[in-house]
Amino acid sequence: MELHYLIVDDESLARSRLRALLSEYKPDQPYTVQEAANAVTAMGVLDREPIDVVLLDIHMPGTDGLGLANHLRILRRPPVVIFVTAHAEHAVQAFDLDAVDYLTKPVRSERLRDALAKAERRLQAARGQLPPPVPTEHLIIQDRGRTERVPLAEVLYFKAELKYVTVRTAVRSYILDGSLSELESRYSSQFMRIHRNALVARHAVRALEKHFDAEEGDGWAVRLQGLDERLSVSRRQLAAVREAISAN
Repeated sequence: MELHYLIVDDESLARSRLRALLSEYKPDQPYTVQEAANAVTAMGVLDREPIDVVLLDIHMPGTDGLGLANHLRILRRPPVVIFVTAHAEHAVQAFDLDAVDYLTKPVRSERLRDALAKAERRLQAARGQLPPPVPTEHLIIQDRGRTERVPLAEVLYFKAELKYVTVRTAVRSYILDGSLSELESRYSSQFMRIHRNALVARHAVRALEKHFDAEEGDGWAVRLQGLDERLSVSRRQLAAVREAISAN
């Protein structure tokens, strides 16, 4: 399908770079690109042209990108929004505005490709070409200068480590600012506490095994689906873990 893009950024060099990166994405696919340096010009383009995807900066003169994205949501045919900004701290607000992705400058080609693919899938779903996605909760994690949306369903455990929390999936670990008690309160239906320093996904619990810990001596550990790592279980949580295993 032919896609129509709008790049909104007050820096001409940033617009030129995004235009160049767009030309590398599916080079045989027909597309159009419009540009705007501010929200007012962008709205003028949207009034005249059918726009599918907006690549949107945040810090601009006048109405900023967040304000423009909020306005786009009320359009009769709202475009998909991908934020492209030098400022990582607005990611939570951006995803609250239903952005499909949040890229930090300088944008790498592979990250833009991923974001554009997500945008296409959302457009196809909106046009009835794909079944609508099942709503899912995400964690928003800042990781080495980029912002990640990690589906909560992929998280196997949270583990407190000094001043941060390790978030573990089957394929990698992330670092999250926050407290274990806050996570437990928010996600108690999906995660259970097995130790003072760990929460595990209820659906992932597979076995309870005898285990020796250097600090606590003989005890118990839980095995999770998809991980070789074992996590210690405190004595006071043994009954709850056994119940979770029986439920699974």
